[in-house]
Amino acid sequence: MALWKESNPTPPAPAAPEAITPRTPAPRTEGQRDRAESVVAAGLTIEGKISGQGHVRIAGRFKGDVQVDGNVHIDTGARVEGQVRATEIIVSGELIGNIDGAKRVELRAGGMITGDVKAGALTVAAGSRMRGQVDFGWEDSVSTVA
Repeated sequence: MALWKESNPTPPAPAAPEAITPRTPAPRTEGQRDRAESVVAAGLTIEGKISGQGHVRIAGRFKGDVQVDGNVHIDTGARVEGQVRATEIIVSGELIGNIDGAKRVELRAGGMITGDVKAGALTVAAGSRMRGQVDFGWEDSVSTVA
């Protein structure tokens, strides 16, 4: 039994950090698994141009063209105004502009595209919206029969 009062009580333990839910990465094809993903976070508004190699996830607002050798994912609540050219494009948010030269485009439920789409394959979910012309399933190397 102690007969004195400690003058320096031990401080309380710091609160545990909040759990962080990891984002689901954009789907990647073979040979693209090692590329980094750049993110335009929700709450950000950026105007300019994105180009290069790697994957891009847009959760905020972006005004300008996107041209990458990789995948582009436009998250729910995000808005992109400009032309998009990438290997695979997933639209869960809003895209105002054309998609050109993609191998695969996926328009998810709640997603919206206002513009033309030219892609190798197109998947459209129920509950999505699109206004524009679509050209998919054709390869440039296919020759016509005379």
